[in-house]
Amino acid sequence: MNYETARKLLVGQTIATEENPDALLTRMKQGKPPVPGQITSILLALKVVFEALKESPSLDRELTFALYQLSVKTQQLFIAGRRVGVDWPPLLKEDLLRIALAVESIFSGVWQTLPPGSL
Repeated sequence: MNYETARKLLVGQTIATEENPDALLTRMKQGKPPVPGQITSILLALKVVFEALKESPSLDRELTFALYQLSVKTQQLFIAGRRVGVDWPPLLKEDLLRIALAVESIFSGVWQTLPPGSL
């Protein structure tokens, strides 16, 4: 995956379109879990974007907003879903934490990982 593909994938996960009706944010707003492989694709795209931008002094607004939504909004939707009884997949909370750490990595320029045994 190259940077442009990764960027397009990440932005696409925050906006439902005809080409991508299964955007992660849209599914979570509907109380639906991610489609199989969706989180893996997002994490891979985040790593590609990190590698491409780790020396960059700035990020473009559209990508930054998508990263914010993937790291913050997904966790808010997860909590809101739990409150109304959504039965999320067992590892979704950990996956969302990995997404947030990858986004933090992009913002800081230093790759972050979860400490062993922290989940």
